[in-house]
Amino acid sequence: MSDNSHHPHSAPSPSAGAAPGGGPSGTTDFGFRDVPVTEKKSMVRQVFDSVAGKYDVMNDVMSLGIHRAWKKIFVTELGPHPDLRLLDLAGGTGDISFGWLRGGGGPAILSDINVSMLAVGRDRALSRGLVSGLNFVAVDAEAIPIADCSVDRVSIAFGLRNCTDKLQVLREARRVLRPGGRFLCLEFSRVQVAALAPVYDAWSFQVLPRMGAAIAGDRESYQYLAESIRMFPDQETLAEMMREAGLERVTYQNLSGGIAAIHSGWRI
Repeated sequence: MSDNSHHPHSAPSPSAGAAPGGGPSGTTDFGFRDVPVTEKKSMVRQVFDSVAGKYDVMNDVMSLGIHRAWKKIFVTELGPHPDLRLLDLAGGTGDISFGWLRGGGGPAILSDINVSMLAVGRDRALSRGLVSGLNFVAVDAEAIPIADCSVDRVSIAFGLRNCTDKLQVLREARRVLRPGGRFLCLEFSRVQVAALAPVYDAWSFQVLPRMGAAIAGDRESYQYLAESIRMFPDQETLAEMMREAGLERVTYQNLSGGIAAIHSGWRI
């Protein structure tokens, strides 16, 4: 069975006919489909309700375990310190918050719009003895219920691509940061090594949905996850969106040939 009907190279550019993160006339991307803006959040919620219980296992299988190395680099970049407070957006099952606390970071807010994912994160925190200094909050990253200038670091790892209005998320991240605070995003990005591209495409569109079916009993959610990666703004586009949101000293570093990238910006 072939997935060629959803071949990555036929995917529209994320900014085609619209501002990045939004589509024409009230639509936005849900994988390769255009859907009404008002429906995307509930559709994404259904995906993560479905995958929550197997999310960590699938992450290991999907990335051959490399996501763990990426997250270690990301947490090191966050620079955990007892005097610093972290807001972890789309924190899901808790890897970034846990890494922050283990690294000696101050209080952390583990937030996610999806309560199923937060429940898995809370169970994992309890089993690891990491509940002290950690708050769990159901948060829409486009409307963060936190005061201006109240945290020192904002992180989002593998979550921004699932947000409907990405620019609004970046603006909110800047708003809640204290002056001198830093925003960091870890996300799948655009492969920079030509030889990797066809292998990566085959992995994403042939192998991943089948693995989703086999391991999580859910082919469609993993098809969406693969498509959502291709629809995400490339490295330079995301850097420009961060500048537009008011973040400064914006930089990025590619990981594994651009399969993922860490973007950094400061509130000056």
